[in-house]
Amino acid sequence: MFDQVFPRMQATQYTKAQREMKTIVLFTLLLAAVPTRAQVNLSGVWSARLDEDFPDRLAGPELGDYGGLPINDADRLRAMTWSASLIELPEYQCRVHPSDYAFSFADIRMWEERDRDSQDLIAIHLHHFAWGTERTIWMDGRPHPPEYALHTSMGFSTGKWDGDILTVTTTHLKEGWARRNGIARSDRATVTEHFIRHGDDLTWAVVVSDPIYFTEPLFRSHDYVFNATGQIAPYPCESVTEVRRPKGVIPNYLMGGNPYLEEYQINHAIPAQAAMGGAETMYPEYKKKIATMPKPPAKKAKAP
Repeated sequence: MFDQVFPRMQATQYTKAQREMKTIVLFTLLLAAVPTRAQVNLSGVWSARLDEDFPDRLAGPELGDYGGLPINDADRLRAMTWSASLIELPEYQCRVHPSDYAFSFADIRMWEERDRDSQDLIAIHLHHFAWGTERTIWMDGRPHPPEYALHTSMGFSTGKWDGDILTVTTTHLKEGWARRNGIARSDRATVTEHFIRHGDDLTWAVVVSDPIYFTEPLFRSHDYVFNATGQIAPYPCESVTEVRRPKGVIPNYLMGGNPYLEEYQINHAIPAQAAMGGAETMYPEYKKKIATMPKPPAKKAKAP
C-alpha cells in the first residue's frame, strides 16, 4: 500500500520529509480502521424545563381538551367516558407513566453501558424521577422481539446514531395515555424518539404512530438543561384506599353522561368541534376555521 504512495527506494534514501509523511499516512489509515463511536455523550443528570405546554407538564390538561391531538372517534369516545376519579383506585395510584409520556415532566439521568474489553456501546440507560422508572435503549444492533413477546410500560427500545442525533425506536408498549384526561394510546403503537444535544441543552422529540387510536402521528418535544451537580431523589409509592367503594366499581361515565366536558369550552370560548380534537386541529391554519365556528355560551358570572 505504501509503495503506491512512495516510490521503491532504500530506507537510507528516504528524506526526513518523506519519513514524516509516511508516518502521517500510517496513522491516518490506522484511525480509519477504528470503529466509529457514538458522536455525543448523553450521560449525566438533565433538569426538565416546564415552560412548554405547562398544563400538560404538572397539573395536567383540563377535561374535554382534546385539541391538537390526531385522535379518531374511538379514542374520543373513550376519553368522553373517562373519570378522573379512576386515578384514586389503588390499582392506578402507582401506575407508572409509559416511556413515551414520562418525559413530560421531572428530571432524568442517562448513562452508558459498554463492553469492558472492546468498549463498544451496548446500551444507554435512562432513569426518570417520577415513579422511579428505568428503561434500556439497546445500541448493539439486536432485533426487536416478535409481536407476541411481553409488552411493558417502557417497551422495547433500540437506538442508532444519525450523526450527532440519537434516534430510538420503541415497540412492545403496554396501553398507556397520550394526555392525562382520558386520551389513550394503544399497545400497537410504535414510538420514534430523537435525542438532540446542543452543548448543555437537550431536546427530546417524540413521534407516536398508533394505528388503533391516531389518524396521523403525534409529535411532542421537551427541553432539558445539563445539571453537573444534579441528583435524582427516590420516588417511593405505596397504594392506599383513598375512597371506599363497593368491590368492582370503576369510576366512569356512560356515553353522553359526563357533565364536565363543556367546562373547558365555556371557560376558554373554544368551539365544541375544536375542543374535540382530530388531526386537523394540529395545524396552524385551523385557526382560520375556528373563527367561523359558533362559540359556546359565555360563562355566567357568579352572584355577589
